[in-house]
Amino acid sequence: MTTVAVQNEEAMAQAAAWLARLQRDTLSEADGLEFEAWLAAAPANPAAYRQALAAWQAFDPCADEVLEELAAEQRRAVRRPAPSRRWLVGGGVAMAAGLTAVAVLPSMLAETPAQTYATGKGQHQRIALADGSIVDLNAETRVTVRISRGKRQVELGDGEAIFDVAHDADRPFTVAASGRVVRVLGTQFDVRNRKGEVTVTVARGRVQVRPVASSAAARAFVLNPGQRLEIAESGAAQLTSVDPQEALSWRAGRLVYRGEPLATVVADLNRQFVEQIEVTDPALARMPVTGVIVLDDHAAVAARLSLMLPVRSVPSERGLRLLRK
Repeated sequence: MTTVAVQNEEAMAQAAAWLARLQRDTLSEADGLEFEAWLAAAPANPAAYRQALAAWQAFDPCADEVLEELAAEQRRAVRRPAPSRRWLVGGGVAMAAGLTAVAVLPSMLAETPAQTYATGKGQHQRIALADGSIVDLNAETRVTVRISRGKRQVELGDGEAIFDVAHDADRPFTVAASGRVVRVLGTQFDVRNRKGEVTVTVARGRVQVRPVASSAAARAFVLNPGQRLEIAESGAAQLTSVDPQEALSWRAGRLVYRGEPLATVVADLNRQFVEQIEVTDPALARMPVTGVIVLDDHAAVAARLSLMLPVRSVPSERGLRLLRK
């Protein structure tokens, strides 16, 4: 066996192990980071995972049995010094499974069940999808994911998420939010859907944003890295150039603003903390904010706002109220 063949066999064994690991109910953020690192570690890894995933989706009706076999294969892969090839038989059909440890069975599902993920106030969550994509959810965000053999679909309710999409030309990845669809093949981008206003910021690759229903008044946009599309609830759209890392900074515990109204900043902060900040003065709510806010402590955040703006904070029933100095 050639060196390349051995490497491919090893990649398939590791892909099978990862497929089993990503199905666990106890999947953590650390698992997601390790999975990202494994995908990037060798050119053969993404292709191996896609092959294992395709077999898994084809024979999903026997998920429990296949998972047991995948886990057993993982244990065997650790013990043996060199890869070997064997045959698995399932439902009367034989197949060369190699180190993917995936059984062939007679029944096939066209689509895997939808999965819904949601975060509460102050919560962030990293999700490693079965196709190798990674989704980071901001606070108070809800997404529903459907992955099938021919498509990958996400519905983003009210909230914000960063998508790092694994390239798969045969299965476009779409994100639907407030009547708009973001379509990609492989890229990294942020989608924000708050009260019917949708913002899409692209960090890597290209995405298309179009209305769900075709209309002569609504147009489609193609976004490149460093571009942001803001669509108001009325449908008015604005395309601008930005630093995409600023849009992704919430994942690292920072919010970056450039001339945003204080009311918008406070609404963002109130999703990150249980204690709430109130602004009852309409003129104060319209005051523009430019700067970086670190999301470490509720009181510290309010203190930083008082340094950035002519405001002071006083205790209120819900937390803090901002007043003019």
